[in-house]
Amino acid sequence: MTDILKVPPRAPAAEHAPPRPVWTVLLAGLGALLGSLDVVVVSTALPALRADFGASLADLEWTINGYNLVFAGLTLTGAALGDRFGRRRMYVVGLAVFTLASAASALSGGPGQLIAARMAQGAGAAVLLPLTLTLISDAFPAEKRGVAIGMWGGVTGLGVAAGPVLGGAVTEGLSWQWIFWLNVPLGLVMIPLSVLKLRESHGPRPQLDLVGLLLAAVSLAGLAWAPMRAPEAGWGSAEVTGALAVGAVFLAAFLGWERSGARYPMLPLGYFRRRGFATANGAIFLQLFSLLGALFMISQLFQTGLGNSPLEAGVRILVWTGMPLLVAPVAGTLADRFGNRPFMLGGLLLQVIGYALMAWQVEPGVGYGSLIVPLIISGVGISMVFPTAANAVTSSVPPADAGVAAGVNMALRELGGVFGIAVAAAVFARYGGYGSAEAFVDGCGPALWISAGAAAAGALVAAFAPSRDGR
Repeated sequence: MTDILKVPPRAPAAEHAPPRPVWTVLLAGLGALLGSLDVVVVSTALPALRADFGASLADLEWTINGYNLVFAGLTLTGAALGDRFGRRRMYVVGLAVFTLASAASALSGGPGQLIAARMAQGAGAAVLLPLTLTLISDAFPAEKRGVAIGMWGGVTGLGVAAGPVLGGAVTEGLSWQWIFWLNVPLGLVMIPLSVLKLRESHGPRPQLDLVGLLLAAVSLAGLAWAPMRAPEAGWGSAEVTGALAVGAVFLAAFLGWERSGARYPMLPLGYFRRRGFATANGAIFLQLFSLLGALFMISQLFQTGLGNSPLEAGVRILVWTGMPLLVAPVAGTLADRFGNRPFMLGGLLLQVIGYALMAWQVEPGVGYGSLIVPLIISGVGISMVFPTAANAVTSSVPPADAGVAAGVNMALRELGGVFGIAVAAAVFARYGGYGSAEAFVDGCGPALWISAGAAAAGALVAAFAPSRDGR
């Protein structure tokens, strides 16, 4: 077994070929676009799925959270596989799995099949997405990485910005199935380009930490399962408390194994003693908690609460989701000069203001004009945090461990999103429902207040980040 897990001899030409920075940013950005686009596109299509399949609130949550559950559980595994078998190679594997799962999602005949296909997409994304940051970190020196990650954030922002409009247009003009079919030709083009244009690289560990991978996957899956099931089963149910307990036990076992049992630990725990690493990961967890909880509600607010069509809703949300495309590259560039902390802290505070204003404004009969400014404010805040948190995490560890850092960052992003959607749905169900537009608005406001509170907690964490990188 030891011989099997050893890294095979690497071709010097493959390992030491000069990087292609433009191609790396483009292909890594498109990979991140695929992953982010599918979350946003599906959120816009939720009312259509509810009508077509007769889907329940739990079904709607699982179309998003099934993806997030698998992604959260396997992201550290995806990063470790890239370090062991080659980051370019595993990036191509992730693309292939994601593309096939997208086709399966489009062919789904009911909620169960769609959720299963979405979980397969999550497995592909768990390999694909963390390697986007690793490939960029390998292609750029530290002093220019903020610019590159800002560009990556801008391309990712394109997926977020285009998602509601594209999802609305496709759902209204064709059918919801086409939001998945669109991934297929893009994936088929990217696979050969990635093989030809990306530089191969590996991590420093000569063996996979199989025990650590298993413990981490079960732990993260248990911690994600609990908030997903809580809105339907109840936070005090045996299922939810049991999932939390399993997650906590396996997390403790993972930490113990990584500290003293693993010969080549997949996650050096000493990194959490670095303020740059710990604060950026804490801030991104709380930001995604806030963001995806708000997205889950706002994407439905414009349709169910305000009576817009899917396309009209997508166009109206564009002032919110379009901000990363405009602001993220600028924030990443300025962070190389001024540090990451001002942008993480300022971005989260802007999200607090934006979500709080929306929660205050949302009431029966509210007009779109009252929501534009809050949407823009929170959108600018999101754009400031995305690239700078990623840059802070990867720059706080040695370059060879950029894959580990990216894996932790992506896992916490998805885990935060899972908790955010579950808590938003629970608060919405407590105060409102789908019975009428008024009932929906009654539940939407309190859910948005939760998003504002999560962003405030993230700002508190970001305030303790170092002014420069945390190495």
